[in-house]
Amino acid sequence: MQFQTGTFLTSVIDEKPTLSSAYDTPMHAYDEAFTEDRQPRPHWESIMSHMESLTNEEMLDRQRRAQRILREDGATYNLSSDPLTPSVWSLDLIPNIIQTEEWLTIEQGLAQRSTLFDLLLKDLYGSQELLKNGIIPSEIIFSHPGFLRQCHGVTVPGAHQLLLHAVDLVRDPSGQFQAIGDRTQAPNGAGYALENRAVVSRVIPNSFRDSQVRRLAGFFLSFKSMLSSLASQWTDTPRIVVLSPGALSSTYFEQAYLANYLGFSLVQGSDLTVRNGAVWMKSLNGLARVDVILRRVDDAYCDQAELRADSFLGVPGLLEVVRAGNVVLANPLGSGILEAPALIKFLPAISEFLMGEQLTIPSVATWWCGDHDDFHYVLANIQSLIIKPAIRRHDSSSAYGHTLTEKQKLSLIEKIKKHPHFYVAQSYVPGPCPPFG
Repeated sequence: MQFQTGTFLTSVIDEKPTLSSAYDTPMHAYDEAFTEDRQPRPHWESIMSHMESLTNEEMLDRQRRAQRILREDGATYNLSSDPLTPSVWSLDLIPNIIQTEEWLTIEQGLAQRSTLFDLLLKDLYGSQELLKNGIIPSEIIFSHPGFLRQCHGVTVPGAHQLLLHAVDLVRDPSGQFQAIGDRTQAPNGAGYALENRAVVSRVIPNSFRDSQVRRLAGFFLSFKSMLSSLASQWTDTPRIVVLSPGALSSTYFEQAYLANYLGFSLVQGSDLTVRNGAVWMKSLNGLARVDVILRRVDDAYCDQAELRADSFLGVPGLLEVVRAGNVVLANPLGSGILEAPALIKFLPAISEFLMGEQLTIPSVATWWCGDHDDFHYVLANIQSLIIKPAIRRHDSSSAYGHTLTEKQKLSLIEKIKKHPHFYVAQSYVPGPCPPFG
């Protein structure tokens, strides 16, 4: 099982970051680089010393060079879904530094969370003990389009069902990390992290080398080995492909980048076909059998025969081949249910039931409006909460209570009253204060 986490920071290219005890002490937010008495944290001293030694022009030159490398590499994050006007990935040269001791604690907490989500996935598509014992309200699962009844009883070879898990983390004002969301359907971000590292190591090589940065290569080697092992029951030389939605995907650069880095073929649904109970890749040399599919296509769009008939992204008959055990998907179909924000409220009880322990990285405080007490709490405190759809979709958005006008607030309350079980609220945790402004 693999897990990943990351922070994506952007900066203004034509302004030099200022080191800064000069800015005011942040209110209700954690300062990554400075202590409360405005002294640099020990693990930040080296990078600060290096950055202070650079002139304005030297720093700006490095920032422009970083953007030039990203542009030449084709590193984009296309929110507009327009391949003709992609946005070049923005990279802040000042890294977010986490010292080794703290990272080891985070790593252990992430591994524990991934283990829990793996057990949760097995239960929901297996014995469903959590539902039978009332640990999770059944309407959260059965009313969610991400719960695919067609996948009940379908398993992945090996010990784990959840093969890749990404976690969104934020620090609270005390510095404690909290999990605010999970990505289990088609997690992305690892490729951007790798590109970030490559650029930073070229633009500020001395700082990168002197900081003894923990390398990422081990993660990708382990990940590739894990994917290869999934088909070990029938082949020693598995063919692994990356299934992409295509160039209109906002993360298409990463899909192509990872496929090239890992040595996998990048394909779209039209490049694959189901024949004789297996999945085959079309090529100039004929058909070649596919053993493992690392997918970047959401669950519902992967099979037009059994899921969404209007999809242009999937492979008709794919689910039947998965059931027969003749191809492996990473992550398995149906894992999108684990992204439901409503599940976060019940994670402490789920963890106690499945593992007999509590998570070392807590989740952000969450209220599900389908619960009577939570419903009234949310309505009474809406101005200080973040309101989210209980069902996470690519086009869904969150409402920050403290930014709403009175009219918007009343409108949102009416929507919640009409369909309370469709809404979740979370406490607002301001992001950490960066060391440079």
